[in-house]
Amino acid sequence: MQPTLLLLAAGMGSRYGGLKQLDAMGPSGQTMIDYAVEDACRAGFGKVVFVIRKDFEAAFRTQVGEKHAGRIDVRYAFQDLHDLPDGHMVPEGRTKPWGTAHALRAARECIAEPFAAINADDFYGREAYVQMADQLKTTDPSELSVSMVGYILRNTLSPHGTVNRGICALKEGNLQSVEEYTAIAHDVDGELRGENLASERVPVSDEAVVSMNFWGFTPAIFAQLEVRFEAFLQARGHEEKSEYYLPSLVDSLIQEGALSCPVLQTESPWFGVTYPEDKARVVDSIQKLTDAGAY
Repeated sequence: MQPTLLLLAAGMGSRYGGLKQLDAMGPSGQTMIDYAVEDACRAGFGKVVFVIRKDFEAAFRTQVGEKHAGRIDVRYAFQDLHDLPDGHMVPEGRTKPWGTAHALRAARECIAEPFAAINADDFYGREAYVQMADQLKTTDPSELSVSMVGYILRNTLSPHGTVNRGICALKEGNLQSVEEYTAIAHDVDGELRGENLASERVPVSDEAVVSMNFWGFTPAIFAQLEVRFEAFLQARGHEEKSEYYLPSLVDSLIQEGALSCPVLQTESPWFGVTYPEDKARVVDSIQKLTDAGAY
């Protein structure tokens, strides 16, 4: 059974001109999404599901989906602020959806096979897709299973400013927890540091494994998500800006002992445009991959 790629793109707006998700990064105008679909096809994924908003469906189909429809099965799912479990309503004043776990939930009717979920605006590297595809192809789709691609922190830093990263604690190759660190950068003394949850600026290892939101799931995740999303809404659904994130979902399953989450450590480069100045570095990196024959 070929796995599916779930690409979370609902955060994109309808005015595409200056958005990094559809900004040209490759030598022939390729976007991050184009490279994601290309790498997924080569790795053996058989379907891509784009999670978008209904208000820009027509433009997205024309500018993105139709471009890839000839080589992979293309589907669409829609993240809607009002798509909630029975008995729950959107609080007054809320205008934005409920986070990445809610975006994943939007695809619950589109996926019946093992699948990977990624951000739409990141370059994850071909090796990562191959590693995840190999993992998913050997996974029983009827069982609850979660896996994650883990990146080396030094491969995800920006020379133009600080970054926030979820640093992973591992045991025997399995994820134990993810702790969020903010403002990670080399300080004036050359030491790499970040701020922990206690707002303390502490040293971090550039060899630390970090999560960049490249997850592998089986369809059984949707039943688990429904229960936990409803609990989230009961606790925080009244808040105007609360969000339920994929790492929170996975962490709750790990802490409850519901599963083990193997981490597929990769040396793949991760490229992202955190700052406008990062674009030139990303373009140059992709050009070098192209010159080397990777694309």
